[in-house]
Amino acid sequence: MSATVAPASRTSGPLSAPGSRRRMVVVLGILSVLTVLIAFGLLAWGNPMPVGTPGFWRIAQLRVTTLIVLALVAIAQATATVAFQTVTENRIITPSIMGFESLYTAVQTGAVYALGVAGVTAVKGPWQFALQVAIMVGLAMALYGWLLRGRYGNLQIMLLIGIIIGGGLGAVSTFMQRLLTPSEFDVLAARLFGSVANADPSTLPIAIPLVLIAAAALWGGSRRLNVMALGRAAATSLGVNHRGELLRTLFFVAVLIATSTALVGPMVFLGFLVATLAYQFADTYDHRYVFPVAVLTAFVVLAGAYFTMKNVFYAQGVVSIIIEIVGGAVFLLVILRKGRL
Repeated sequence: MSATVAPASRTSGPLSAPGSRRRMVVVLGILSVLTVLIAFGLLAWGNPMPVGTPGFWRIAQLRVTTLIVLALVAIAQATATVAFQTVTENRIITPSIMGFESLYTAVQTGAVYALGVAGVTAVKGPWQFALQVAIMVGLAMALYGWLLRGRYGNLQIMLLIGIIIGGGLGAVSTFMQRLLTPSEFDVLAARLFGSVANADPSTLPIAIPLVLIAAAALWGGSRRLNVMALGRAAATSLGVNHRGELLRTLFFVAVLIATSTALVGPMVFLGFLVATLAYQFADTYDHRYVFPVAVLTAFVVLAGAYFTMKNVFYAQGVVSIIIEIVGGAVFLLVILRKGRL
């Protein structure tokens, strides 16, 4: 009598392919180890006291603020870019298309133009940080909320207007910069680079809850973002309020990018770079896995660039140089590979 062979169990889901779960564990493990090593390296490298001694930890505590800033920027840029690319159904564009970097440049340039070098000092502190974030988020939601609710509401039109506004703000900033004295321009130029040195520790009590709450809200809506990635028609047929979810996502994206930009300055290609790498590493559509991979990747890239600039080129804080070069190269490779935007 022949034995009956039970049919092989079949599973479906984001990690249903053979070896995909093991791959995810390996990827998260490697990124976590790199995160810990780089974080410890930032605390220990150049520390004159032996590791583990009270003097070592006393000096390390002075560097914790830098780690917190790097972690906040990594969470904000990675989470916002992945969510933004999902709702726009485009893996090329990033939230920088909404004009936040141009607005930051206009605010900083306007302060120096109107108040002189003293303007840089005048636009520092928690009140300025909160005001700048509120202006960025308020303008973004007023404009994009109006466009998406209009009779001819269209996401592509919204993005096009964002590009035009960003270009206009950039032109105004360039005009004001040409009227500055050389000394004023030197001071301003240092502020316009994406740099950890731009972060004011007094603003962290505001930045930390903003980033954590906005990121948690997007992570909590991972399943809805999975549906949004299918497109408007499919999402609507599956019971998702597409317009409401789009506005909700854009609001939290605006909060994250505005907070990151106001904290350290513009970093145009960071989000694109880490989102592209995250999708390659995770190899899944599920945002429950893409988000943590993207955040860990962002921290490794950002902290690694900071470590390199500080200890190799002795340009402490200025991380945007490496990120813009690497991110720009990856952007061109992706464009040339796909052959379209």
